[in-house]
Amino acid sequence: MEEFLTDTDRTELGKIQIAPEVLEVIAGMAAAEVEGVAQMSGGLVGDIAERLGRKNIARGVRVEVGTREAAVDVSIIVKYGHRIPEVARLIQDSVRNAIETMTGLSVVEVNVHIVDVELKSEEKAQPVATPGVADEYHRVR
Repeated sequence: MEEFLTDTDRTELGKIQIAPEVLEVIAGMAAAEVEGVAQMSGGLVGDIAERLGRKNIARGVRVEVGTREAAVDVSIIVKYGHRIPEVARLIQDSVRNAIETMTGLSVVEVNVHIVDVELKSEEKAQPVATPGVADEYHRVR
């Protein structure tokens, strides 16, 4: 992408430019670290790319940047049993703090889209010992 954030600082040596993709990575990492986030959701295209072995830290994140501000959209899958509004607020705080701390930009909004709930996986069925039947570890006497 050729668009760059042309804000941050102009030093005596020149401009410091931060690509929008950098903000997406920062936001994605900050959101993924919040308790209750099962995973980021990149939609169909992101899911296909990941299945093909391409990891994308910015999956499920879209950032619009200006010269001094950023607006962020984050799509997540929440873990079952967590309070969704609380998880969303924690994501908003975490993303805003990470971007503002690392870039100096002002984050004007963080929109959190809950696209699914990850259900608890069922515990794998344990083999039941059947009297009179030997398994590979024990011999029936």
